[in-house]
Amino acid sequence: MLTDIVLDAMGSDKGPDPEIRGAIAACRQFPVRVHLVGPENMIRPLLEEHLRGERLPIHVVHASEWISMDDKAAASVRSKKDSSMRVGLKLVREGKARGFVTAGNTGAAMATAKMVLGTLDGVDRPALATILPTQTGSPCVMLDVGANVDSDPQNLVQFALMGQIYAQNVLGIPKPRVGLLSIGEEDSKGNALTRETLPLLRALEGEQIYHFIGNVEGRDLFNGRCDVVVCDGFVGNVAIKTTEGVAKLVSEILKQTLKATITSQVGALLSRKAFKNFKRRLDYSEYGGAPLLGVRGACIIGHGSSNEIAILNAIRVASQFAQADVARHIEASLSRIK
Repeated sequence: MLTDIVLDAMGSDKGPDPEIRGAIAACRQFPVRVHLVGPENMIRPLLEEHLRGERLPIHVVHASEWISMDDKAAASVRSKKDSSMRVGLKLVREGKARGFVTAGNTGAAMATAKMVLGTLDGVDRPALATILPTQTGSPCVMLDVGANVDSDPQNLVQFALMGQIYAQNVLGIPKPRVGLLSIGEEDSKGNALTRETLPLLRALEGEQIYHFIGNVEGRDLFNGRCDVVVCDGFVGNVAIKTTEGVAKLVSEILKQTLKATITSQVGALLSRKAFKNFKRRLDYSEYGGAPLLGVRGACIIGHGSSNEIAILNAIRVASQFAQADVARHIEASLSRIK
């Protein structure tokens, strides 16, 4: 049985080409049916050119408008009523698809998803999560990374439960270790928000949270110590943008160093292979985008520079999200909080 996934064909910086290529690759590899949403006169000729007569479960859904990266999120959500985002999310709301993927304007995607899909029972604010690589090879979920600049302790408790459910059902981690991002491991460290949140999370350990390990620091994002890291959107967004910058710096320095020091042909081949493996472990495209947790449906938001591999993986993650019924698990978990 195929899982229906909607793909905003006009989201990425170079759309719709990466979206079309990613949709084709996804339909070849996974049991999915992809609904490409955008101007039909732009999408269909390019789709037929890439398919070259191949029959795949890909449908084109017309939308006359799209929201660009330069558009202001709030204004464009209100004014562009036939945008590819809104049309696509309506398909999910109407039950014609089970997940939505976009590599478009993050602010507009979050606002449109909350408006069209609505939030789950028990969720005060949806959270945007991201997947981080670690030294152990196991991924780490961090949330919130930008959906909410200001949060209260109850919001962070909800983020923790949503992150745990995502780690279990999509990443396959049976009993995720949950940590609260702070400036020190001691209970007394942190700001008012973390100090008030800590006892609330600790009270849920053993009931709704399998393994709460307390405060964690920035270095713990990548050392494999925890599987879910909770923070407010301001801290999370600064952390993820800093991470992206450091990753690019390290990749460039490593590339320059290898180029300058490896002289033999065999050494060059080995260094290229090692460098490719290194880049692959840091490559955002391998992780399938950022899930917006807490809305009624699977909503995956990819990077604006997403290529076909990133789109392919975002479709995969949206399908896994839908198949695992993550939204229902989130509602059930939050309903048990006293």
